[in-house]
Amino acid sequence: MYEKPKILICGDKAVTVEFGDELSEECNKRVIIKLYRMFKLKKIEGIISMIPTYRSLLIKYDPFKITYYELIKLVELYNNNDTEKEEVKAKVYEIPVVYGGEFGLDLDFVARYNNLTVEEVISIHTKPLYRIFMIGFTMGFAYLGGMSEKIATPRLEKPRTEVKAGSVGIAGNQTGIYPISSPGGWRIIGRTPIKIYNPTAENPILLETGNFIKFVRITEDEYRKIEKEVQLNRYHVKIYDYNDYKS
Repeated sequence: MYEKPKILICGDKAVTVEFGDELSEECNKRVIIKLYRMFKLKKIEGIISMIPTYRSLLIKYDPFKITYYELIKLVELYNNNDTEKEEVKAKVYEIPVVYGGEFGLDLDFVARYNNLTVEEVISIHTKPLYRIFMIGFTMGFAYLGGMSEKIATPRLEKPRTEVKAGSVGIAGNQTGIYPISSPGGWRIIGRTPIKIYNPTAENPILLETGNFIKFVRITEDEYRKIEKEVQLNRYHVKIYDYNDYKS
């Protein structure tokens, strides 16, 4: 039996289900596995949309198709189900990244700040599987968990007015990818040629909450080649089953 989540009423057509106060992998798993994926799998009539965060799930619903009380009963039911094995259904996106040079303006600083070599920073950054805790800030921006404290680095004192789309950065103990060109204060260590956000695609946002990212180092020549394939809509991001990838 799991702890009962807190239900917050958001107007007459939405509720927020809170699973805790801490930012932890365990809390996020309950958000994604217990509710978000289960509601998607069951295709509950009346559920209009859902927005998962680090520790909560906002559910927008049609009260003419499902009542508040019916919705809460489903929340309690799925919360108490033993669905931990759902983790094996998660996906791993391989994200190719060229590090340093014009693509990673702050890589040298990150290395110096942490008393590491550039090669050590790259090795540490490409080692983990990063869990996608939530999507937000800008279209497709993934908040990732799992970066090593060994390469944690403070943000820029003065943010840049433009960070190019695909830039991979570090801010504190977090790492992430800029899906569009925008202002930003993260320390940029590399760039991926793939489009994290593509408004013309069938699914505009590539990444999905609850899945994982694996950064894979590529050369500048490989970057240019993939970039051209992306422009011609010929490049397909490598996506693996989480369980197969781990094994």
